[in-house]
Amino acid sequence: MTTDWQFDVPTAGSKHLPPDARYMEALSSQGYGFEVAIADLVDNSIDAGAKDVVIHFLRDGDQLVNLLVVDDGKGMSDEDLDVAMTVGGRRNYAPRALGMFGTGLKSASLSHASAVTVVSTTKRTRTAGRRWLMQRAVSGFQCDIVDPDYAQNLIDRYADRPIVWQGTVVRWDGVKDFPKHGGGGQTDRYLHRTINKLGLHLGLYLHRFLARDDFNITIAVEDVRNGTVYLDFGVQPLDPFGYPVSGHPDFPRRFAAALPSSGELTLDAHIWTPKSNLDEYKAVGTVLDRQGFYFYRHDRLVQAGGWNGFRQPEQHLSLARIAVDLPDHDAGDVFRLTVKKSGVEASPEFATALEKAADPAGHTFLQYLADAEGTYREARKRSGTTRKAVVPPGKGLDPTVRETIAEELPAIPYEDPVQLRWQKLADNGTFFEIDRENRTIVLNQHYRAAILGGRRGGLNDAPVLKSLMYLLLHQVFEKEYSGSREKDNLQLWQSVLVSAARAELERVGDDDD
Repeated sequence: MTTDWQFDVPTAGSKHLPPDARYMEALSSQGYGFEVAIADLVDNSIDAGAKDVVIHFLRDGDQLVNLLVVDDGKGMSDEDLDVAMTVGGRRNYAPRALGMFGTGLKSASLSHASAVTVVSTTKRTRTAGRRWLMQRAVSGFQCDIVDPDYAQNLIDRYADRPIVWQGTVVRWDGVKDFPKHGGGGQTDRYLHRTINKLGLHLGLYLHRFLARDDFNITIAVEDVRNGTVYLDFGVQPLDPFGYPVSGHPDFPRRFAAALPSSGELTLDAHIWTPKSNLDEYKAVGTVLDRQGFYFYRHDRLVQAGGWNGFRQPEQHLSLARIAVDLPDHDAGDVFRLTVKKSGVEASPEFATALEKAADPAGHTFLQYLADAEGTYREARKRSGTTRKAVVPPGKGLDPTVRETIAEELPAIPYEDPVQLRWQKLADNGTFFEIDRENRTIVLNQHYRAAILGGRRGGLNDAPVLKSLMYLLLHQVFEKEYSGSREKDNLQLWQSVLVSAARAELERVGDDDD
């Protein structure tokens, strides 16, 4: 007897099981990065037809107090707001809308803030607002109705930035990422670091929109106490295919991959210019992260690099980038977009199709990968030198520096990396010690504060000093023992560095006076 195992479970009716209110906690624990969360809010602004979006950090002296995302889109009525603030709210998305699941606004916001307020106005309806306060949300899905006068005042505050009579303001309160104490320059350092990363992320993932004449994103910082605007700049598009000259004269090329379940998929294959220092190349990620597929959905980048199970990343393919526009029709069997819109899951059907993908002239996708690898290797040869393989750096050195070293120096395979760390040493007449057994360069903690110049320390602090120490000392770990000449060099470097560190200490003392 044969049995149908696809739908073989008999049922006896059904019952409605609504989610527990604690589902809001799960919703806010989706692992949204700060930049990814903001990008999700900007997606909503784009769907609303916004021409200008302002990401506004508000501070009160040294303390950051709020973050707002303001747009001049078509706005929302009372009824629209209720849908927008409903978890999984059912709405009719336009054919090329960026929204998908009806959770982005809530999950992105409550991942980073204890409360999210949305205030909006349209051409035909009065200003309205709703607020999710996490404490009230988890106790019974209680969404607050914002006082109409406050809602109108908030809209009016942005009447010249550049909203006049319609648009939306999303306000975050209790932002978890903000420094708890802003003194000692912590707020300024946080803003510098965060805004730089945010600008690069938005510039990359929304670069096709930012390249248009009618769409702008501005990041601004304002002190609510005195109205001082500390920062106000426009985000620039960061096109991951924006090389000035192709790395290979035969590229870009367009390949077609046949997917049995959803039809033909177009692959625009590029080879980057070797040794590029442009942000469009360097800012995407590490040398292993930035190669591979760049998936777009409705012109919005949803994955920047990666091979999606087709192959493993390797340094020799660092120039290979492929733009893939996901089909407008449902391709759920082949591609699934993550809820955060920061990655694509591809079925084995995609990898199989790549094996046979070709362009109209018969060139294969596999040959493209060989051409990309050949371009990388040829550029190395043309540099005129073959550099000796080294023991790579590890913990304690900034990841971007480690990446550059990996690009410039081949690594000795299967060798544990050299770590760098600060530690209290018995003798302050010693600037560093070499721990061969644990592959570690130990720096004297006594001199750390002076070298950092009052900046806050961390695992990857003092990148310039640590880079120089690695370049000076990595060869020590490639030998079992040091010869007399190397020992003399180590003593020379020790003496000079101790003298320089003591000079730094004296400068700190003079500044204190």
